[in-house]
Amino acid sequence: MITNFKDKTAVLTGAGSGFGLECARIGARLGMKLVLVDVQQDALDQASAEIKATGAEVLSFRLDVSNAEQMEAMGRAVFERFGAPHFVFNNAGVGSGGLIWENTVKDWEWVLGVNVMGVVHGVRIFTPMMLAAAAKDPAWQGHIVNTASMAGLLNPPNMGVYNVSKTAVVSLSETLYQDLRLVSDQIGASVLCPYFVPTGISQSHRNRPTELSTEKPTRSQRIGQAMTDKAVGAGKVTAAQVAQKVFDAMVADQFYIYSHPQALGNVQARMECIVQQKNPIDPFADRPEIGRELKAALRA
Repeated sequence: MITNFKDKTAVLTGAGSGFGLECARIGARLGMKLVLVDVQQDALDQASAEIKATGAEVLSFRLDVSNAEQMEAMGRAVFERFGAPHFVFNNAGVGSGGLIWENTVKDWEWVLGVNVMGVVHGVRIFTPMMLAAAAKDPAWQGHIVNTASMAGLLNPPNMGVYNVSKTAVVSLSETLYQDLRLVSDQIGASVLCPYFVPTGISQSHRNRPTELSTEKPTRSQRIGQAMTDKAVGAGKVTAAQVAQKVFDAMVADQFYIYSHPQALGNVQARMECIVQQKNPIDPFADRPEIGRELKAALRA
């Protein structure tokens, strides 16, 4: 948990837009030093200029979070400049859809590389630094927040690769929480599980590396893209509101962070099926029209 953010350092991946940018804005208002990381140069430049204009100290890195060497170099630069960061937001992520057997090897490599390995690198690089800082100073406080998704708790259809990646982040984060509790009382961990919030994730293919590009999308992938665009675009909860929940969770040492707590009924129903050994239910049971629309589109 972190109770005072002034003069503390935050490392934020996916900082050029969405939750990362909104957390950077809050951090700047609270007097934090910001390390902004993104793969999209123009978005990163714009975010850096905006945050610097507030008077905050900013260090920017254009890199691919799935790349171990690039992340390690960034970690070394952060430590040399600021020491161990107090807030690490492993937030960079990409979206992907389509029937699970239609996803190519390159689809899997891209999505798991960013969504899973990007978080893995952030955890393995920064946690030892934070633990060392905590060991030296009993008053030192730190917190790691990993961005997963409600998809990591519900496994909606036609989103298989994304579901797998976000389920992995939930598991990684829960384990991180438990592991940290074994060795320190000074560093907290949280997992952010947003539902449909208007961010740039539905258009994340814009930053897909050329070497991991595939042939034209399959029909199920086109249908999934259209439905995701519609759902994300219609979201009523803003990225700024979710970012505030992230900071509130750090202060409260709250592990699970939800953008739409009202969706937890679906999670509860899924867990009851697991415990009662029932077959999986429709993850959109409270919005049956979504399932009907998807089934009709795929069978047309």
